[in-house]
Amino acid sequence: VQLQASGGGLVQAGGSLRLSCAASGRSFRSYSMAWFRQAPGKDRVFVARINSDGTSTSYADSVRGRFTISRDNAKNTGYLQMNSLRPEDTAVYYCAAQGRSDRFQDQFLWGYWGQGTLVTVSS
Repeated sequence: VQLQASGGGLVQAGGSLRLSCAASGRSFRSYSMAWFRQAPGKDRVFVARINSDGTSTSYADSVRGRFTISRDNAKNTGYLQMNSLRPEDTAVYYCAAQGRSDRFQDQFLWGYWGQGTLVTVSS
């Protein structure tokens, strides 16, 4: 599976962005997927996760209620809708696939990664 993240950009605080993660290969629909982010000078951290059929989602406390993860398996694409953005959301955002149902916050347990897309939130 190859993953291609897109949709990043510059937005003012309070604004919204939608990130996309386009996957190659039909096996994508059998994998859970997630979004992680890495702020400048910091480690990459978990943001959100969705199971293979889209019926279960999980979020980091810092984004719960503002971000929504979703997927369209017919299009082999995952999404991250980000609302009420804050300057502290500034980071490179990565999508990942083929994770476990437990310990999904551990980046080292994800099998496939896309390149990052930069999100910058100005105050």
